[in-house]
Amino acid sequence: MSERVILVGVETEKNYQQFESSMKELKNLTKTANGEVVFSMVQKRPQPDRQTVIGKGKVTELQQLAEAHEAELVIFNHELTPRQSQILGDALAVPVIDRVQLILDIFAMRARSSEGKMQVELAQLNYLLPRLIGQGKNMSRLGGGIGTRGPGETKLETDRRHIRNRITNIKRDLKEVAAHRDRTRQKRKDSQIFQIGLIGYTNAGKSTILNMLTSADTYEQDQLFATLDPLTKRWRLPEGLEVTMTDTVGFIQDLPTQLIDAFHSTLEESRNMDFLLHVVDASSPERIQQEQTVLRLMEELALTNMPVLTVYNKADQIDEDQFVPTLFPHVLISAKSTKGKERLSQAIKMELMQLLQPYHLVLQANEGKALNRLKRESLVLTNTFDEESRTYHIKGFALADSSPIRRMEKDEQ
Repeated sequence: MSERVILVGVETEKNYQQFESSMKELKNLTKTANGEVVFSMVQKRPQPDRQTVIGKGKVTELQQLAEAHEAELVIFNHELTPRQSQILGDALAVPVIDRVQLILDIFAMRARSSEGKMQVELAQLNYLLPRLIGQGKNMSRLGGGIGTRGPGETKLETDRRHIRNRITNIKRDLKEVAAHRDRTRQKRKDSQIFQIGLIGYTNAGKSTILNMLTSADTYEQDQLFATLDPLTKRWRLPEGLEVTMTDTVGFIQDLPTQLIDAFHSTLEESRNMDFLLHVVDASSPERIQQEQTVLRLMEELALTNMPVLTVYNKADQIDEDQFVPTLFPHVLISAKSTKGKERLSQAIKMELMQLLQPYHLVLQANEGKALNRLKRESLVLTNTFDEESRTYHIKGFALADSSPIRRMEKDEQ
């Protein structure tokens, strides 16, 4: 059963350009967390009130609205300080959470792997530790609800030392997981497999594209943060080259810093890729805003020097002739169609030809094994057999530091 929620947003001189899209997104986030928005309170002021964000008069109005709409929860579209949370909670007599807590709550719902669960718990505990005073009423709500998922009330109501110990233990466990991830990543590097990473705004269609290309059975839904745990699958291009594709957590406006910190090892996957696919929802009214958010986060994660192909997805939901792209190089597709798969495969192939080193190799007729390996480990464009000399003439592209030519030479020595 969904909870009745009132949303509160303050439009200021700093946020007026993104304010409308941010409020719309907050509504979608609330829906994802199984909340029903019964009212949205919007206020314009030069800057948020230091004590209550909205000022005393608006707090009284909000209290009346909460009673009139029988609201069970109030969500602010701003990160509240511990003091603001306490003042608002006491004044409204209804649990109050902010955008950060809401996003953390959705992550708690979505986490499937033990690593994902640990990362969410770490982010929640770090966020809630300074806010424990005055959280008693909120945390002991019968039946839980939005903002209470994850670590659970017992952990949050025990003393700070217990929580700090838990944070230390999670960090230690996550270090071990990160070390294991590093070893797996290094193995992939050693095996000289080209690595492609999928990044983009939440709900842009990354999982759908991964499923389309690799037939991976990933969770694919029209929801915010449907994917939380990174998933790596092998994909074979039509030409035969085998690469890995890694899906990562979606980005969002004002992604909480606690999450960026907690998910560092996950997001680090993107940094170790050879090539990135930036998936964009071409049908979204906030497309430009979403692109900018991802580009800004890529900068924070030191991903700006990496080769990127922008994949404008959901072409089936727009008029293709009217579409004006803003990022280059790009390809416009619908991940729901077979034509989309062909278009994307072709676009990736063209980009790989820019990134890889060209080669021309001659193999003897009895070197069939070597030929098969070439097809798997490099992008073979032409393969002709000369009857007279009984040799294969192969032209293609391969990674510079793992060129199959070098490996063939080693084998011949």
